[in-house]
Amino acid sequence: MRLAFMGTPEFAVPALDALVEAGHEVRAVYTQPPRPGNRGRITPSPVHRRAEALGLPVRTPERLRSRDEAEAFAALDLDAAVVAAYGLLLPRTILEAPRHGCFNIHASLLPRWRGAAPIQRAIMAGDAETGVTIMRMEPGLDTGPMLLKAATPVDGKTAGALAAELAAMGARLMVDALARLGEIEPEPQDAARATYAPKIDKAEARIDWHRDAEALERLVRAMEPSPGAWFEAGGERVKLRAAEAETGTAAAGPPGRVDDTGRVTCGAGVLRLLTVQPAGRAAMSAEAWLRGARLGPDPRLA
Repeated sequence: MRLAFMGTPEFAVPALDALVEAGHEVRAVYTQPPRPGNRGRITPSPVHRRAEALGLPVRTPERLRSRDEAEAFAALDLDAAVVAAYGLLLPRTILEAPRHGCFNIHASLLPRWRGAAPIQRAIMAGDAETGVTIMRMEPGLDTGPMLLKAATPVDGKTAGALAAELAAMGARLMVDALARLGEIEPEPQDAARATYAPKIDKAEARIDWHRDAEALERLVRAMEPSPGAWFEAGGERVKLRAAEAETGTAAAGPPGRVDDTGRVTCGAGVLRLLTVQPAGRAAMSAEAWLRGARLGPDPRLA
């Protein structure tokens, strides 16, 4: 098929690779424009870099609503467009240009977790499973009819680990969906069962020790590797990279009190710190950090 691919982060790269390996003709790759990265350097997206390595033409429009962009897209004469975490809403002129439409790899079991952060929201909510859905796109936010789904247990995974797993699943599923376009009957979503996954606000990553330990353990996994759950200790910001909840353990002292083994009293239960990363330093064991942290006779985390 003659395709356009539209994606930006690392999550989208396996799908681009899979389409090329399946023999599809990718006529253009759309991705977000290069942005400031480490130390302010302007950095192309992971999809941009992979497309160039594959010798594919890359387009980086800031938006898609202009007549010029619509005409340039229509001129590709596409059978379909494949979208994976692109980062721009597609206007109707783009959605209707390919013969068979535009198809999205969405990292949840729709209609649960429509929106920008389905992986993190599934972890934070304590979902037992999540997955990917291949959906034919329409103007609404992740509201289109579904072609295929695949599920996987959340099972203590971090957002990073789950994203890598779902990216590979989604790539395989999209290749299958395109091969079976004539035989799959799209299934409408049940809007009454829809939940929404808004973009993660950096303020959500701050740990509130008044919450229960299980919720905080899920928060840590949902924020790993980025933006990273964090707390303050002795006026210093510290990222919490790994932790485990001890729900059957009686809390000792007010929320935020930590002992020398890294056990922190929460609103309910105890959270054991496993791996931390102080600002400007490498990740280390919580016990090693505590030995040098000098938190005083009544050590508290804020």
